[in-house]
Amino acid sequence: MFQQGRKNIVFQHLNSVIMDTKVQDIQDRVRVNTPEKENMEIDQKTLLNIEFYGSLSHTDITRRLEELRKEWDIERLLEVNASSLALFGVLMGKFVHRNWFILPGVVASFLLQHGIQGWCPPIPLFRAMGYRTRQEISEEVYALKVLRGDFDGISAASRPKDIIKSFRH
Repeated sequence: MFQQGRKNIVFQHLNSVIMDTKVQDIQDRVRVNTPEKENMEIDQKTLLNIEFYGSLSHTDITRRLEELRKEWDIERLLEVNASSLALFGVLMGKFVHRNWFILPGVVASFLLQHGIQGWCPPIPLFRAMGYRTRQEISEEVYALKVLRGDFDGISAASRPKDIIKSFRH
């Protein structure tokens, strides 16, 4: 009973923090360059995940945390797709027709633009598909860890080694 009440308080707090946070307050260039509607949809999905999994058993939360460790963030997706397309373009340019060499140039310019601005043409598509940033995934991870009780033994008097250990599990 006490644990459920605690989970409700934690969820309400997380909900207010996430929904009250303006995109400009977060130093995440992908979120800043994503329409507010899509950010809100992703945040709402995250909150629903936290609420759902936070009400389940320790084992279920642990299973969800393992899923989150394997979830691809938008940066990884962009890097893998870009390198795959660039490699494909190089191979096609070498073995089919040299005009294919344009593809790696376009992909490289997209990556450069993303590196400088935090945005490139594929990002809106990936965000619309629901891909989250590493920060957004981490928010769900740490919320579930709080609900699972991972930080109960941590205080200001805790050793740095113990604090870091609680984050890494």
